[in-house]
Amino acid sequence: MLGRVNHIALVVPNLAEAAAKYRSVLGAAVTAPDALPEHGVSVVFVTLENTKVELLEPLGSDSPIAAFLAKNPAGGMHHICYEVEDIIAARDSLVAAGGRVLGDGQPKIGAHGKPVLFLHPKDFFGTLIELEQV
Repeated sequence: MLGRVNHIALVVPNLAEAAAKYRSVLGAAVTAPDALPEHGVSVVFVTLENTKVELLEPLGSDSPIAAFLAKNPAGGMHHICYEVEDIIAARDSLVAAGGRVLGDGQPKIGAHGKPVLFLHPKDFFGTLIELEQV
């Protein structure tokens, strides 16, 4: 079911500062910021040869990651995103096996313009999992 790792997501307290550090200290290619109101976040992607790192900050006080940042003021790892060929088939297989999909269970369009779903971290050893259809 799972394809390659699409990205690792890190919550940061200041997106501009984090992007600048990745550029200047690590010499990384970083995309322009993108606001995703449907997900309550602003993001940039650090593009690597074999995957991406997503840096995200809350977009407004009601952002779903605001609580994460309140508990972890310096930021930290938020989720890992895996690619899947068919997100509906993956969802149905996971639910049939007892997995829990967050939200209403319907895919939303993610930062790459593709359908995504999030899986409950308690089902995956404390790690939030994002599935993205390729």
